[in-house]
Amino acid sequence: MSRLLSWMVRTAWSWARRKADIRYGSRAAARFAAYGEGTSIAFPPATIFGEPWIALGSHTLIGADITLSAGYMPGLDLGPKPLLTIGDGCTIGRGSHVVAHRSIVFEDHVFTGPYVYVTDQNHGYADPNTPIGYQWPTEAPVRIGAGSWIGAHAVILPGVNLGRNCVVAAGAVVRPGTYPDHCVIAGVPGRIVRRYDPETGWNPPLRTDVIVRRDDADTEPAAG
Repeated sequence: MSRLLSWMVRTAWSWARRKADIRYGSRAAARFAAYGEGTSIAFPPATIFGEPWIALGSHTLIGADITLSAGYMPGLDLGPKPLLTIGDGCTIGRGSHVVAHRSIVFEDHVFTGPYVYVTDQNHGYADPNTPIGYQWPTEAPVRIGAGSWIGAHAVILPGVNLGRNCVVAAGAVVRPGTYPDHCVIAGVPGRIVRRYDPETGWNPPLRTDVIVRRDDADTEPAAG
C-alpha cells in the first residue's frame, strides 16, 4: 500500500509538472494585465499575486517556484498601469523573485539563471530607534535592457537601469545606477569589469585562450 501510494503521488506530481503550467488562453492567464501567446509559467509557482498589474509578453518562459508580485498583498488597487512588465522572448529561471511596488521592466529577450532576485523597493534604516521592518521603504524603478543575461543568484536593487545586451555575473549585487549597453557587471558590490567599444572591441579583451572548440575538445586541452 505504501509503495502504491508513493507511486500515485509521484505520477500525479509528474503529470502536474507537465500539464499544470499557466498557459496563454487559460483562466489563470486571463487574470494578468497581459499574457502573450506562447508564454508559460511552470508548475508549481511559489507566490503570484497582483496579476492585474503584471504584464507578460509573448513566448516568455518562467520557471517553477517563481515569485511574481505587484504591491504589498493581494486585493490592492495599484492604479491604471502595470507595475511589472516582462517582454517578449524572455526566460526567467526557476526560484527567482521579482517583486514590484513601483515599476520593474524586463525588455525583450532577457534571460536569467535560477534564483535571481529583482526588486524596486528596499528597507529604510535612517531612524536608529525604530525597527527596520517598521520604517518607510525606499523605491526606485528598475529596467533590464533588451537581450541581457543575469546569472544565477544575482540581485538587482532598486534604481538599476541596465543597458542593452548586458551581462550580470552569477552572485553579483547590482547597485542603483545606469549601466551602459554591452557591459559585464560582477562582484559584491557589482562593478563594471568589461565593456564593449564599437571601435576597439571588448576592453579588457575576451580570453580566447580558454575557449575550446567542439572538434578540438577530444584532441588537446585549451592553452593557459
